[in-house]
Amino acid sequence: MSPTSSDNIVPLLPEHGSRGTSETEKQPSVSGAVFNVSTSIIGAGIMSIPATLKVLGVVPAFILIVLIALLVDVSVEFLLRFTYAGQSTTYAGVMKESFGRIGSVAVQVSVMITNLGCLIIYLIIIGDVLSGEQSGEESVHLGVLQEWFGVHWWNTRAVAILFIVVFVMLPLVLYRRVEFLSMSSAVAVLLAVVFVGICTAMAVAAAVKGQSKSIRMLPQLDDQAAFYNLFTAVPVIVTAFTFHFNVHAIGMELGKPTAMATAVRISLILCALIYFSIGLFGYILFGDSIEADILVNFDEATGSTIGSLLNDTVRLSYALHLMLVFPLLNFSLRANIDELLFPNKSLLVKDTKRFLSLTFILLATAYLIAIAIPNIWYFFQFMGSTSAVCIAFIFPGALALR
Repeated sequence: MSPTSSDNIVPLLPEHGSRGTSETEKQPSVSGAVFNVSTSIIGAGIMSIPATLKVLGVVPAFILIVLIALLVDVSVEFLLRFTYAGQSTTYAGVMKESFGRIGSVAVQVSVMITNLGCLIIYLIIIGDVLSGEQSGEESVHLGVLQEWFGVHWWNTRAVAILFIVVFVMLPLVLYRRVEFLSMSSAVAVLLAVVFVGICTAMAVAAAVKGQSKSIRMLPQLDDQAAFYNLFTAVPVIVTAFTFHFNVHAIGMELGKPTAMATAVRISLILCALIYFSIGLFGYILFGDSIEADILVNFDEATGSTIGSLLNDTVRLSYALHLMLVFPLLNFSLRANIDELLFPNKSLLVKDTKRFLSLTFILLATAYLIAIAIPNIWYFFQFMGSTSAVCIAFIFPGALALR
């Protein structure tokens, strides 16, 4: 348990605040926190939200999105309350105060599974967008680069992803403070809004022309398999709202608990609207033919130059969004691995050798697994029913009960 004396209950963490508020450094803002939180939430999960509407139906999916957003808000409030009442500045540290070493290790392992899984998913989706997917010698669908330039060695999946990892993601993951990512996070949120806007416009245009697909308001339970499929959709939405691993990184730099709580609520409302919008209009646009990764649906031939341009814009805008989300999840993943492996070492940001080693190893690991495993649906089901649900609900609930 964390100490309960009045001397130990502090509204802020002075030591951290003194490190982050010098005159020469940028003062973190609520708007920056909103962008970082929103970017942490809107990752690859949005790609599979439309598929959950196909499984659940529109009405149950809407209820589930709202319910999970409310539960996430409560669980983050628990985390913030017990963090500022104790001595720790990390999720694992808060758990250690209440449950000892086993509590901190449980959080660290869960964050490592969830974040590494998400980083792999991001690379898989980027590979789908740029280079498509192949099954043996046969192409399942083409990527943007292959549609534009034909199939060459330099736009194969392995080479395209490697280029993005080295020249786009590596410079971003080398930032040592999460606040420095606020501008890239703002661009990422804007790209997500553009993505939803284009999908909405395409769905409305299809409806006006009478080309929209039929959708279900409620789930279709024809057999036992259809009933069990309902439970595969819930973990996807849980994973889509899991960002608790970045609460401390963002909140500690912001400093004020009330400001962080406000930023989280604004972000949750924004993200819930984005999720339901893309789910509904994506479902209207593609119906039951929708894939686990909706970006795959946008490689269909439209028969018009404008339609093809919109398809490519949708895919590329969201691939770029994921490139900008990547460093935020890598930030907390790297911090938790360091805290687990080197608990008695100096701060990671002050040890350049350790910082660079962890960064390069994580990037290489995510890249290699993304090349080996091309499907994202199974990742979402596994994480949403194990590590993500622990991070989002079980651990904060355990803290409250403790």
